[in-house]
Order: sequence, then C-alpha cells, then structure tokens
Amino acid sequence: MSQPALCFSKVAKKYNRIPVLREVTLEIAAGEFFGLVGVNGAGKTTLLKCLLDLCTPDEGKIEIFGISYQLSVARSRMAFLPERFVPPYYLTGEDFIRYVLALQSAPYDPVMTERTLQSLDLDRDALRMPVRAYSKGMTQKLGLAASLLAQKELYVLDEPTSGLDPKARASLKTQLCHLKKHARTLFLTSHVLSDVAEICDRMAVLHAGRICFVGTPAELCGRYASTDLEQAFLDCIKDAQQPA
Repeated sequence: MSQPALCFSKVAKKYNRIPVLREVTLEIAAGEFFGLVGVNGAGKTTLLKCLLDLCTPDEGKIEIFGISYQLSVARSRMAFLPERFVPPYYLTGEDFIRYVLALQSAPYDPVMTERTLQSLDLDRDALRMPVRAYSKGMTQKLGLAASLLAQKELYVLDEPTSGLDPKARASLKTQLCHLKKHARTLFLTSHVLSDVAEICDRMAVLHAGRICFVGTPAELCGRYASTDLEQAFLDCIKDAQQPA
C-alpha cells in the first residue's frame, strides 16, 4: 500500500482555551483529489496553518507522505496557494514567478510560463505588468500559475476559484484534470460545493472543529436523500449541531 499524501491524526488546537480543532483525523491518499468544506469559523484555516507549520497543534500529529509536517523536506513536496493571495505589489508578474521558482531552486522557463498563463486565460502581457495593476482575478491566476509551475506532488489550494470568472474557472478545472492524469494530489478548501462535486474524489465536512462526514459527494447526498450537495451539506451540519 502506498504512503498517504496527507495524514492528520487526532489534531487538536485551542485559542485562549477555546477549542478550534477537536481531534481532527483525516487521510488523503496519494493521487487523490480531496475537498474540505465548512462554514466560516469551522476550523479550516487553522487546520491549514497547522499543516504549513504556521501554528503548532496542541495534540495529534500531521504527516506529509509519511514525514512530519515540521520537517522542511516534507513541505518541499507541496505547493500552497492561500485564499487571500497578495503578491508583492512592486513586482511584475514575471518577477514574481521567477522569485517563487528561485526559492525552490527551480529554473524559469519562459515558454512553459507563457503556456501556463495561457492555459489559465491570463494574457502573456501580464508578465510585464506590475502586480499592483492586476485585478483580483488576474492576481488569483498568477498565484495558480506559480503553483502549477512549481510542479509539486501535492497541491494545497485554499478557495482556488475565488475571484475567477466562469471561463477562468473552467480553464483551472482543465489544468486540475491534467494534474490528476499525472497522479498529483490535491487538497482544497472551497465554499463552492458544485466545484467540490465536480473536482473531488472525496470530501470532508468540518464543523465547529470536528469532522462530521468523510466520503464522496455522492455519499453525502445519499446520506440525506438529496440530489443537491448544498442541501446535503446543510443537513449534515444541522445534524452536527444536535446534542449528543
């Protein structure tokens, strides 16, 4: 059996004695596309911060391809795009991509860069523009392009379709399909449940710091006898709010 790409084991975290994560246990297989969903304040951001070693869990452990998340060698196999992606405003698009790749000792390939931008519906002229002149959608596309050009085994994307127009969202999904064909792993968060249903093999519902469902989108719909994933999600968190 191959090593899981991500493993969260009984991860717990408190802020000012208030539980934010409550023994979160998840396993994402290598090559799997996995979605994490939940309302604002459910604990998704804190879980990602723990994964990125930006905060330390009070309990539990996290492994990336079987290696502790705290070791840089484990995180070097991962590309991450935050929800609020804000590149340095004074750089051009090309400067930013060169900088990101240089941090990873990866070469800058102009042809591959232009091809990746085109695949995300971002004009090549954006490479010469300062980032401060970008729209929100252009900025998101730049971040996605930098992540894809890093060519990692694991992609962690926080609300990756945020700010994208329908054409750009379709372009991104095409690129994600390409990643899947090459056995890459995707761990994403999203409030757009239709994207989760279309993109992800499995999903988890996180509510009030607890995992209350893990399975396929179809299985979540089946549990609540619904053809609509959003309604099934609402029913799931309603169940989670019931006293034990």
